[in-house]
Amino acid sequence: MQTVSGGNILVIDDEESLRMLLARLLTLETYAVSTASTAREGLRRLEKSAIDVVLCDVRLPDGNGVDLIREIKNYYPDTEVILLTAYGNISDGVKAIQNGAFDYLTKGDDQERILPLVSRALEQVRLRRQLRQLEREAGRQYTFDDILGRSAVLLQAVELARKVAPTDTSVLLTGETGTGKEVFAQAIHQASARRNKPFLALNCSAFAHDILESELFGHRAGAFTGAVKDKRGLLEEAHGGTLFLDEIGEMPPDLQAKLLRVLETGEFIPVGDTKPRHADVRLISATNRDLPAESAAGHFRTDLFYRIAVFQIHLPPLRERQRDIEPLANYFIRLFSGKLNKRLSGCSAECLQRLEAHSWKGNIRELRNIIERAVILSNGSQLEVDDLPLDLRLHEAPKDGKSAQLSAFSLAAAERLQIQKVLLHTGYNKTEAARLLGIGLTTLYRKMEEYHIG
Repeated sequence: MQTVSGGNILVIDDEESLRMLLARLLTLETYAVSTASTAREGLRRLEKSAIDVVLCDVRLPDGNGVDLIREIKNYYPDTEVILLTAYGNISDGVKAIQNGAFDYLTKGDDQERILPLVSRALEQVRLRRQLRQLEREAGRQYTFDDILGRSAVLLQAVELARKVAPTDTSVLLTGETGTGKEVFAQAIHQASARRNKPFLALNCSAFAHDILESELFGHRAGAFTGAVKDKRGLLEEAHGGTLFLDEIGEMPPDLQAKLLRVLETGEFIPVGDTKPRHADVRLISATNRDLPAESAAGHFRTDLFYRIAVFQIHLPPLRERQRDIEPLANYFIRLFSGKLNKRLSGCSAECLQRLEAHSWKGNIRELRNIIERAVILSNGSQLEVDDLPLDLRLHEAPKDGKSAQLSAFSLAAAERLQIQKVLLHTGYNKTEAARLLGIGLTTLYRKMEEYHIG
């Protein structure tokens, strides 16, 4: 079964018409759907494919769906199960929840609930995986020594961060996406008196409102569907340490008010609870938005802005740090060479010139991705221009120490791009490329030399 961005769903039901109806309904929502008519067949499907959500009937020819839930959750704890019952038996529903089901539905009566419920179950699965990834990454603790670069604008940001690190002052990191805000946040934490306590990060733009609220403040059992037990929020988990809220400008207004209460009183109330709890955390926030402008427009609380922005540090985009591209590129080359068992010493002078001439709209994250791709493609002892993506290869080799680029709107740029596409299509068979382009072979060689196409 092919993985689809929407998620992988398994429908287990012995009633063929309903099984096919559910499969069709879910497929139209871009989910990848597989089906099974028995419990045994369903388990075989789970063994062969990574299933996100299971829709399972209560009464199966070879078992009971309520009991099957426990078996599924024992072997596949990340998979969410939604029980389907034709009778609306409350005791079955209660037992299913106790066995670890996400929820249960009465067939026929709850048709309009299926898609929203599957969507929420998938969101829970993704959240669990993202949190596990965060836990893995938490093992990598960045310090100021890990911040690579020698440009004046970067060194100024590092100096500010070093000065504020020993305090408990709230810090707001601003800058474009991919400029390394979480690395700075970790470095500040590691240089503080809280270094031996947790550093926890949460991306406020990654989750729906209810899940974001639960992750931040925690919840009591029964607070909402699927809340089968009490859960500690990150405010409580980070007690004594640092909480990093990335993309804080995306936080919904009512949660902004609750966060403001934490900063003002040190107290918060979990979802579904009535008793306040205490939070001793140092808050570091990050955003790529203009929060003063967002506040003026009524999209972000002004009082919260002043609380989180006691000390602001702006991280410069990579295009303003040209001197830092070489050490960053070399670091990523070493990193991915090690992971891919390759022996690369760096990149050629011309390759570095192309990297330095690029605009880097995605900043360090874009550079990392491009180097990873280039290392995969490389067959030599260093990265060459031909290992880079096409848009970087369109840069002309600098002749006077200054980077030059063909205008994206010029005929020459369009012609060069077309020639490179055809050459890639033919595997650099120049005779075939000339035929497809409708030009002579000597003309093709001349244009390849003119446009520096290797």
